[in-house]
Amino acid sequence: MGALSDAKKAYRLLRRALASRSAVQRVRRRLADQAPYPADHFRVAVYFADGAVNMYQMRQWYRPLAALAERWPVVVLARQATGAEKLLEEDGPPVAFVPKVRDLERFLATQDIRLVLYVNQNTRNFQMFRYGRRWHVFINHGESDKMYMTTNQYKAYDYAFVAGQAARDRLSRTLWDYDVESRTIEIGRPQADHYSGSLPYTPDDRLVVLYAPTWEGDRPSAHYGSIASHGERLVARLLATGEHRVIYRPHPRSGVVDEAYGAAHRRIVAAIAAANAADPTAQHVYDDGPELGWQLAAADVAVVDISAMVYDRLAAGKPLMITRPVDEEAAVDTTGYLSDCEWLSAEAADDIVAEVERVREDEAAVARLQMWVRHYFGDTTPGVATQKFHAAVDRLMGEWERWRDREIGAVRGDADDDDDEADDEDA
Repeated sequence: MGALSDAKKAYRLLRRALASRSAVQRVRRRLADQAPYPADHFRVAVYFADGAVNMYQMRQWYRPLAALAERWPVVVLARQATGAEKLLEEDGPPVAFVPKVRDLERFLATQDIRLVLYVNQNTRNFQMFRYGRRWHVFINHGESDKMYMTTNQYKAYDYAFVAGQAARDRLSRTLWDYDVESRTIEIGRPQADHYSGSLPYTPDDRLVVLYAPTWEGDRPSAHYGSIASHGERLVARLLATGEHRVIYRPHPRSGVVDEAYGAAHRRIVAAIAAANAADPTAQHVYDDGPELGWQLAAADVAVVDISAMVYDRLAAGKPLMITRPVDEEAAVDTTGYLSDCEWLSAEAADDIVAEVERVREDEAAVARLQMWVRHYFGDTTPGVATQKFHAAVDRLMGEWERWRDREIGAVRGDADDDDDEADDEDA
């Protein structure tokens, strides 16, 4: 069995290497067909060291970055070929494919990068941290109360752009000797100003319920996924009413660790297809597309797991329920919104229809929701978060210029001192 397992592992590694090599060739050919980027054109870089599997972390920033690029030109430094290829396919920001450090150095030598933004905590971020005379800023790929949001890795960045006061409170409680006031800048949720995509159905009288579960997790403390514990039953109940429309948007990694979890996911997809076949007017949606936004805006009620989707939906300011993890070892932060949210237990999944009505009609639940929206995201008036994002970048650009001027002034001062010493010697 050991030899067979090793052989399978070697085969997987070989396939992965061949796929990566092919992707490298495709990316290089595609970039070669483009006109070269002008020298000293880009001022902002987004560093992305991941492949296609984590593209969801980049996609949500496409439109906010496109708006930012109107003020400060933006480029993505893509370290993996599969990630670079997706960026090119999906018409994301301009891409510099820099798989090796020497590629990265060559590109940086041609550009005036003053701000480097990071959407995740990939360990290869440290290969970029070596470059000084620019600001390194963590912008993350979502807002949540997961342990990921309070990692000590925040200290590695010059600054962090955070959604609001809740993020600052979370960091203050967890990190020692971290100056939250000076090193974090609130920007709200710029993505909410750029909801993307169009409805894949024709609106009617049906009540729209978004079910957006996360993946199963790779350790007990992160076992937040609900597809196997809640999902099949709640989706079945909603499909059966004839009065609801289900939008099912699972995490793209669902089933990568636990095959049983993946099997439950596939049964939900099959159930949605069967319901649509039985009644074409139902227009239930299995959503595995790259665009995120229309789902959050269109759903009357959302059911989500503990994940960034909680806060993506919270930014929309509309009713939602959070599935309570069945694994008692799952880490749940009960100091923030999750201390006061609308929980959906596995047992209550059978009563999902009544639960949906309750969170829509309960005035106290609606008032609590609005209070937490303000705490996490501040002013959610359309356009305000984008203004904050741009102002934060402008502020750091101004700081960059002040540091540069100070450095130039110091060099000139040294030169003047040298001249004075030369004059003294001549005398």
